[in-house]
Amino acid sequence: MPRPRRRLASTCIGTVTAGLLATGAALATPEKDRPEGSDIAMGAYLDYGPPGVARIPYLSSWLGGRNIRVGHTYLPGDKWAGIEGRVSFLEDWADWRQAEDDRLFVLNVPMQERNEGRVPDYRVAQLIRAGAGGRYDRHFQRLAERLVELGVPDTVIVLGWEMNGVTYTHRCAPDPENWKVYWKRIVTTMRAVPGQEFKFDFAPNRGADAIGWTKCYPGDDVVDVIGMDSYDQGPGRTFDDQITQPYGLQQQVDFAKAHGKPISYPEWGLFRRGDNPEYVRRMLKWIEQHKPLYHTITDYCPHGVWQCKQNPESSKAFRDALTPERPGPVVPTPVVPTPVVPTPVVPTPVVPTPVVPTPQVPTPQVPTPQVPTPQAPTPTIPKPELPTPTPVVPTPAVPTPLVPTPQVPKPEVPAPTPVAPSPQTPLPVTPSPVAPSPLVPTPEVPDPDPDPDPEPTPRPSPAVPTPPVPAPAPVTPSPVAPSPLVPSPVTPSPVTPKPEPTPPKPLPQPTPPPVNSRHWCVPLNFGEWLSKLVGKQSVCIKLDFGKESSFWPF
Repeated sequence: MPRPRRRLASTCIGTVTAGLLATGAALATPEKDRPEGSDIAMGAYLDYGPPGVARIPYLSSWLGGRNIRVGHTYLPGDKWAGIEGRVSFLEDWADWRQAEDDRLFVLNVPMQERNEGRVPDYRVAQLIRAGAGGRYDRHFQRLAERLVELGVPDTVIVLGWEMNGVTYTHRCAPDPENWKVYWKRIVTTMRAVPGQEFKFDFAPNRGADAIGWTKCYPGDDVVDVIGMDSYDQGPGRTFDDQITQPYGLQQQVDFAKAHGKPISYPEWGLFRRGDNPEYVRRMLKWIEQHKPLYHTITDYCPHGVWQCKQNPESSKAFRDALTPERPGPVVPTPVVPTPVVPTPVVPTPVVPTPVVPTPQVPTPQVPTPQVPTPQAPTPTIPKPELPTPTPVVPTPAVPTPLVPTPQVPKPEVPAPTPVAPSPQTPLPVTPSPVAPSPLVPTPEVPDPDPDPDPEPTPRPSPAVPTPPVPAPAPVTPSPVAPSPLVPSPVTPSPVTPKPEPTPPKPLPQPTPPPVNSRHWCVPLNFGEWLSKLVGKQSVCIKLDFGKESSFWPF
């Protein structure tokens, strides 16, 4: 490539590259200025030494904070000491590279001393043959050891760049075959150094130049990246020509793909056509389309866009394309409430379950026959001279339904004062407990219906003889009508024995069962309706205790 007139005394003049992060897309139309962002490593050649390191943050700021991931510099090719890496500025670049893991350090390495000394072709051919024979291996071994020592063993080494041109002493055209052997010896020597991880970049000029660059390709085993330096100059008048020409941009992409290698653009920028924003836009879009490993623009005049002020339109195009888009103000999206459409509630018809009544079969009630217990009323015997008689609290009588109580005449008591009985019909009464008193022998009641086969009459417990009672003064008690349920308490007083009362004439009563008889009949009551149907019925029970039995079962 043509070099700027000004040379850097201690460096290999004629190189430069600095780049930018690629963004954009293939060969898009010119009006679409901003390629989309990508993760392509970009940078720029800003200076070979510490000033180049120091300017990287300012370039990043000028590009709106774009991350500059590639640092690019050159070793001086005037003497072998420079090619061996015995220069102080390598330490500054090594420090920059180690600051971030994703950074890339790109180093252009000459293959011969006096690299820009305008050495004639025959002399170049002699140097190539000497290198192929191993004369210069030690210089490249020392360079490899130096880079590993500085902590940059993964440096991308652009070895013998633009070898298809006419400028540098390491050009290929004077002896292509031995040139390829010489390249292999350098790569093999540097890879033999322990700890190295170098990548070797084969980077010719775009176009045929002095020789087609494919004739200098040393082989896939000693090449890691296929690069290309492409400035805005001939051959070709337009950017499309730069793509389609022999050994142009498209052939580089196809060749790299055929050999399974990534591509790169170590140097690109303006040149013969001056301020050309169209070239800048198209080159950035090409980079974005084909995703090279890295790219660096040569940023000094006449090639540059940041440090060179003579290309303002190209500078604007470059900056607009690579400045990250800043997020605008967040405009809240209006929330349109979704109308809530109520779901109509369709009531489920309730079908009543028909209730089938269970027929009630009446169960006839057969009353249990009640065997009445004959009640023998105990006559009230006045207590002799009791200072404070205890009132007798009668228990309410619970009448026994349907079973008439047999009427037994009171026994005769010698010399009692006759007491006029109440004219009312006595009700069935449960005798109340009475304070213990001397027992009076119960007189025997003659059986109105004597059994033809008489049995011994059951007798109660032996009676205790009653002590003689002095005759009290005769008192005529006032007749009291007893309550049908609860008799009033009576305070007994000394009673004068009276003649035996005449029993009242009993009302017509059903014939009671005989006392102390073996044959008992009890009428049954089935209710008015059933009694009409079946008539009056009775249950008869006959008990036989034997002639010698004296036990009363009831």
